[in-house]
Amino acid sequence: MTDGPIRATRNGHVLEVTLDRPKANAIDLETSRIMGEVFTDFRDDPELRVAIVTGAGEKFFCPGWDLKAAADGDAVDGDYGKGGFGGLQELRGLNKPVIAAVNGIACGGGLELMLSADIILAADHATFALPEIRSGTVADAASIKLPKRIPYHIAMEMLLTGRWFDAAEAARWGLVNRVVPADSLLQQAHDLAAELASGPPLVFAAIKEIVREAEDMSFQDAMNRIGRSQFETVERLYRSEDQQEGARAFAEKRDPVWKGR
Repeated sequence: MTDGPIRATRNGHVLEVTLDRPKANAIDLETSRIMGEVFTDFRDDPELRVAIVTGAGEKFFCPGWDLKAAADGDAVDGDYGKGGFGGLQELRGLNKPVIAAVNGIACGGGLELMLSADIILAADHATFALPEIRSGTVADAASIKLPKRIPYHIAMEMLLTGRWFDAAEAARWGLVNRVVPADSLLQQAHDLAAELASGPPLVFAAIKEIVREAEDMSFQDAMNRIGRSQFETVERLYRSEDQQEGARAFAEKRDPVWKGR
């Protein structure tokens, strides 16, 4: 897909999804629905193993909801499409790694989109904020996710004040994995994606399902679910050719060849 507000480019097992809505890469209802279709297709395509989500240009990753579209009639509680706002936040069964390559400002719903990724790389000039408080509304998804991702008091400061963080501070609090020079951001994202794409897709799927489902469970309840064969991806892994291949490759002192089955 090359036309419209979303550019989706396949490179082997990797899908790069670029939000491209000048001037700021804000998301309206139509764009959110397109993103939902793109990420649903990524989820369901057995040939795709890793996705990168980024923004076009050098200034904005995404500022979130398109307020101009809202003023023209887009309802804030309208139909965002599959996966909810931005196509990722509520997409069920997404058991593949997603990398966010944050190329500039990530605020409001754009920061919430970023939080939906598994690994976050940020350009050294990127900045972050949840400014909803200043317009009398709530960053709902961030209110749920952020206190679980970074220290509670830092998350609450972001939510309650709308203060901007630079990339170095975001890294210090663990909001992003690492900060890289802007001119190497996409290359480093692709290098990481290639590393993940060469890994065992069934293991990645099991990791993502366990992490997602166990988030609100006690340790023992989660372990009991695994023991009772109640995680579909784990059971698929245990019955797979890939698990046998991993054992053989270890014994034969060679790199495994993962087939995803």
